Amino acid sequence: MTGAAAIRDEAAFSRYFERHRRELQVHCYRLTGSLHDAEDLTQETFLRAWRSRHSFRGESTLRAWLYRIATNTCLDALRTRSRPALESPPEASGDFEVPWLQPYPDELLEGLAAPDADPESAVVSKETIELAFIAAIQQLTAGQRAVLILRDVLGWRAKDTASLLDTSVASVNSSLQRARAGLQEHLPQRRLEWESGADTTRQERELLERYIDATEKADPQAMLETLHEDLRFAMPPEPGLFVGRDTILGYWAPGFDQKGFGRMTGIVTRANMQPVVACYRQLPGESEFKPLALDVIRIEGGTITEITTFPAELFPAFGLPETL
Repeated sequence: MTGAAAIRDEAAFSRYFERHRRELQVHCYRLTGSLHDAEDLTQETFLRAWRSRHSFRGESTLRAWLYRIATNTCLDALRTRSRPALESPPEASGDFEVPWLQPYPDELLEGLAAPDADPESAVVSKETIELAFIAAIQQLTAGQRAVLILRDVLGWRAKDTASLLDTSVASVNSSLQRARAGLQEHLPQRRLEWESGADTTRQERELLERYIDATEKADPQAMLETLHEDLRFAMPPEPGLFVGRDTILGYWAPGFDQKGFGRMTGIVTRANMQPVVACYRQLPGESEFKPLALDVIRIEGGTITEITTFPAELFPAFGLPETL
């Protein structure tokens, strides 16, 4: 059921919306950079669409109409969003500029990416969901972000984008030009050299196993051998950005003291089409390992070049066990 027929009753509308919920949530995630915000805003999109269903006249597809509502819902939220200013640790080399960033479980991306998909169904590719891209587009204005996602990620025509945003084609083209320039400024310089495949290779799996083994043994030398000398490390929502393997290992030093810090272990999952190590900690005197943090990892040239660590509150979103 499509078009106006799909919104005649709540059950029919709900079924249609659920067909597109996950792609709309990815759209909200790209705009906001936050998994939790994306979930809430997707639900708000459903409520707004249901309340305004009689305004749909069939000038566009129902899917495009839902994207219009989702985009405006996100833009409304971004206009009112405020983030507290936090101070970076003294060891940090600078500020991580997107402290609200959260990872997006690969499980929620299943079925949304297809190698030969047309623009109507090509919702996800590695290059437009990886953390570096999501972090970079957060540096754009909300309007530029929306134009870039609609035009370059979803493949919408300038005319359709202008209609969705209630603006002119000239304005869309101008915003897109500025957005592309801003995106290139904030993306890592070597991004085009990264592997584009979504699956973890055998070499990467072996590297992750060594990383986890070094974590379990609290062996800083073994850990060092898995890391690139120019490693970058951040811990959203904390604002600090750490650069350099030696500096970062020094910051991690308390974690290698098993008597004081406890023991650690990890299991591998995936987010943003990147490998993730879910870290668990067993405190001294306890028998179970409990969630500690999620390490989203970028691997380049056989070493770990970037680790973005997120708090344990995100474990349920990944379906991870409460204890090990």
